[in-house]
Amino acid sequence: MRTIARESLFKIIFASQFEGADESLKNYLFKTEKLGENDKEYFNRVLSIIKEHKDEFTDNIDKHSRLFPESRLFPADRSVLLIALAEIFYCEDIPDAVSVNEAANIASKYSSIKSASFVSGVLAEILKEKENV
Repeated sequence: MRTIARESLFKIIFASQFEGADESLKNYLFKTEKLGENDKEYFNRVLSIIKEHKDEFTDNIDKHSRLFPESRLFPADRSVLLIALAEIFYCEDIPDAVSVNEAANIASKYSSIKSASFVSGVLAEILKEKENV
């Protein structure tokens, strides 16, 4: 299971919204969370996807989050959505349902009471559109 790797990735994406996620934070997370080579590979792959496609993901969030544009989201919710979107659109080895479930779990752990249902709802809308394309 990649839950710990996802949570570590969440922490660095979250931190990058405030101070920037530097290499020392990444190495600290790898060490303290005892991530194995597969988890480090996943972490780096998804982080790279997010950096490369952040504008695309932001547009997608804005389009499907009717009441809250991406710029108004809680930083934790934004971080979770970015990870899930990277997995959904660019990680074919991860089932969409797993990405949505893990995103909801991380949102419920690190954000507000309503965040898990909000994140799930936005991702459900995005998946509907993805399936119809």
